[in-house]
Amino acid sequence: MSDGSVNKQIPEEPEEALFQPAISEPANAPFHVMAKAIGPICNLDCKYCFYLEKEQLFPENEKWKMSEEKLEVFIRDYIAAQPSKEVSFAFQGGEPTLLGVNYFRKVVEFQKKHANGKQIQNAFQTNGTLLDDQWGAFLAENNFLVGLSIDGPEDVHNANRVDKKGRDTYKEVMRGLHILRKYKVEFNTLTCVNADTVQHPVKIYKFLKSIGSKYLQFIPIVEREVDTAAAKLGLDFAAPPDLEKAPENNENPKMSPLAVPAEAYGEFLIKIFNEWVKRDVGKVYVQLFDVALSKWLHIPGGLCYFAETCGRALAMEHDGAVYTCDHYVYPKYKLGNLMNTSLGKLADSEQALQFGRDKSDKLPKYCRDCSVRFACNGECPKHRFTWTPDGEWGLNYLCPSYKKFFKHIDKPMKIMADLYRAQRAPAEVMTLLPKQWQRNS
Repeated sequence: MSDGSVNKQIPEEPEEALFQPAISEPANAPFHVMAKAIGPICNLDCKYCFYLEKEQLFPENEKWKMSEEKLEVFIRDYIAAQPSKEVSFAFQGGEPTLLGVNYFRKVVEFQKKHANGKQIQNAFQTNGTLLDDQWGAFLAENNFLVGLSIDGPEDVHNANRVDKKGRDTYKEVMRGLHILRKYKVEFNTLTCVNADTVQHPVKIYKFLKSIGSKYLQFIPIVEREVDTAAAKLGLDFAAPPDLEKAPENNENPKMSPLAVPAEAYGEFLIKIFNEWVKRDVGKVYVQLFDVALSKWLHIPGGLCYFAETCGRALAMEHDGAVYTCDHYVYPKYKLGNLMNTSLGKLADSEQALQFGRDKSDKLPKYCRDCSVRFACNGECPKHRFTWTPDGEWGLNYLCPSYKKFFKHIDKPMKIMADLYRAQRAPAEVMTLLPKQWQRNS
């Protein structure tokens, strides 16, 4: 997505030029920052991870840890920039537990110092392998919501989620889960759907329920095979698709071996939905199904993937650099650095706003005319790198899956939406859904 003129490393402001900017004025609208205080550093080496390669964007002697100075500026400014009374922090990586419990004690200390009467919430994504009693007590005491990455039962999980020596990690993750449950830490599970896991939808769903997960996220792995001729950054990996330019040929890019097949992901979702809608509505919460219900209720917002526009979900690296999105940590999409520009100004910058508008403005006509556009909105721009049937570039790779899935759930979603409007529990769909639909699914 770059013009090819950039160097391997992200251009950085000289350290002496950095200063603490004036505290932000509230932004024009709420925005979110995914904080990567340890950058892409992780103790695992998952075979499909797209973020580990980000190490190549930084010098070899990089210090992979956000300094306390920058951490406090981030926390102070992020709280001040939010126009609402609730402020949600999200820490990810890499693996944030590598920073240690004391680092996050500092996080909480700075939040209390700069809260200014606002309510602070914390979310924390981890692979769980380093969790211990000290972590469990801290997370429980400070009401952290923990996202635990786990791909399914032992054989499924270990197929791709391995450590730096290629060893299985399932037992370590389950030990971490035991810590969360022991200390009654609220958690959800994040499961990556790739070429392997997509073959076991019901097995994975039942397993996640069996370990006590009531909040489930399924993330499709959509990664292309590296094409050095098409790479824009002069690095060993390709930039995301440019929203403005079609490729020179009419071929679709070659996908990585572990990428989820374009149609199989839809079947995966449908099989899980069929299990859920018959017996688990109101008991188990699947993020995508909740988002879908909001679409049938015409409620705006929700998961950025399916919003009409984007640009309000930023990513911040350990060096303080802020980007338009977690999937767009590339020089072209760098908005600035929190140490010399306030987060509110970065979120409201024309670059960020244009990035968000492009999601809608660049939508192919095939998508604009689609009957499920209201639910999908072309999904994430990062995945728009295929051709429409009528030859227009910019179709989402997962389009076949989403069209099939959203059409499949139309009847039960309409029933649940009607129940909600009537101030009745959407879970009643389990008894109201026509038996014929249940038999056919």
